[in-house]
Amino acid sequence: MNKSEKTEFVSQISGKLKESTAVFLIDYHGVNVEDINGIRGKFKEADVTYKVYKNTLFKRAMDEVGGYDQFNPLLEGMTGFIFTGENYVSAAKIVNDFFKDKKKFALKGCYIESDFFGSDQLEAIASMPTKDEIMSGIVRAVAAPATGIVGAINAVMRDIVTLVDEISKKKAA
Repeated sequence: MNKSEKTEFVSQISGKLKESTAVFLIDYHGVNVEDINGIRGKFKEADVTYKVYKNTLFKRAMDEVGGYDQFNPLLEGMTGFIFTGENYVSAAKIVNDFFKDKKKFALKGCYIESDFFGSDQLEAIASMPTKDEIMSGIVRAVAAPATGIVGAINAVMRDIVTLVDEISKKKAA
């Protein structure tokens, strides 16, 4: 790889670091191609970017952007990089599920916004609700009173119809 290609990769990584809400470092040692392709598909469904770069190029990009100092000791061995937007919980859930199933693809560490989380905190991050789950909960909470009102109105209407029916039966008899 020549110098201009390295510079291009560093600027690409810097751009991803700047636009991402969360960045995960993953140890993918021992993961086969089939598993990588499977997890990449899950990442794509969740709108998460998974890339593999040279650790030295990532270090240069980190130095350029700043704020990722706790990643330095983690940039050894086979490292995969996950970049997410607002939906960082889904990436943590995918990594956590894959680790539980295959005992591979372990979290080295991550930054969510400007906070660093170590590998021991993956379970806690993965147990958080995703943005979609939070939004559906809000919609259910807002819709619940309206559903109750509709049910009450329907009950009153049903009672009126039943009353009218009983009165007409009494008059007919």
